[in-house]
Amino acid sequence: MDFDLTDDQRLLKDSVDRRIADRYDFEARKKYQQEPDGWSRDIWSQYAELGLLGLPFDEAHGGFGGGPVETMLVMEAFGRGLIVEPYLATVVLGGGLLRRAASAEQQAALIPELVAGRLKFAFAHLERHSRYNLADVATKARRDRETWVLDGAKNVVLHGDCADRLIVTARTAGGQCDRRGIGLFLLDADAPGVSRRGYPTQDGLRAAEVTLSGAHATALGDPESGLPIAEHVVDEAIAALCAEAVGVMASMQELTLEYLKTRKQFGRAIGEFQVLQHRAVDMLVSVEQARSMAAFASMMAAEENPLERRRAMAAAKVQIGRSGKHVGQETIQLHGGIGMTMEYKAGHYFKRMTMIDTLFGDADTHLSALAMLGGLFGVPEAA
Repeated sequence: MDFDLTDDQRLLKDSVDRRIADRYDFEARKKYQQEPDGWSRDIWSQYAELGLLGLPFDEAHGGFGGGPVETMLVMEAFGRGLIVEPYLATVVLGGGLLRRAASAEQQAALIPELVAGRLKFAFAHLERHSRYNLADVATKARRDRETWVLDGAKNVVLHGDCADRLIVTARTAGGQCDRRGIGLFLLDADAPGVSRRGYPTQDGLRAAEVTLSGAHATALGDPESGLPIAEHVVDEAIAALCAEAVGVMASMQELTLEYLKTRKQFGRAIGEFQVLQHRAVDMLVSVEQARSMAAFASMMAAEENPLERRRAMAAAKVQIGRSGKHVGQETIQLHGGIGMTMEYKAGHYFKRMTMIDTLFGDADTHLSALAMLGGLFGVPEAA
């Protein structure tokens, strides 16, 4: 695999890194969280003007034709800034489902609005009993002439309280955990029969509980075979989250190193003590291990073989979870009491890292899945 960036990718990375550094410091983030939506609509409009909302979409729909690597570069910068805007929910998840499941007419109508920043999407898939199993769906969909009627409840819908459209997994046939019989359905978030209760999450973002009672929706693609599409888009989201985690971890490591250089005890900077130097080096090693696996996940996100893609995402999520836990714990411990305060950003980075670990399966869950798949490279066939 070629891990070198192209000139266009380097330009994208430099511009996004610079924008986040200039416009998204910790104090600005706290101000954005106080806005009515819990994030800044002005910043969202700037993302649209910069073309970040159109990054993964075809030029025919107003996009830039980027791929998972471009998304990786943006998400790493967003991790450093701890951004609170609904980029993952709208562009990566919602946009990914539109690209892979929607008809040409639906794409032509919806994607340009997303790219312009006028439509926000949320993916409603998680249910109380389903944990990390995308196939465990109890929400029902029944046909009513030209539309579908949905009944059920979805939990922890990322940025579901501010979304203009919801994309929902619902069952049209089969038992609760059957892989067949699951469809993807698009509906207006304010339509009759849709109830939303929004709330802040531990990492400072937003989510919602969504209840559907006779809500009318439109199918995206085949209403009985939406699960493979949902799984592919979730794998793309995992790759994006891994990249964001690298940005979070790198910031924690840099923040801790700076603190070790400036905090003094016994008349010396604590970074002069060799045992703390060793711990700082171990943090850097964890960050670089995570960076390598995040790059690997991004390269594999477009893989059409679901088994190979699943192995890569599981392996990346395991390393990201382990590295994130190590770097986060060391950050808090080496900072001491200040690392636990709400006024200092170290703890906020660790909170986001912890949430990234749990999204779409934590490290332990993916380690078990990887073992069931025979490891990253599979079980070799007998000679």
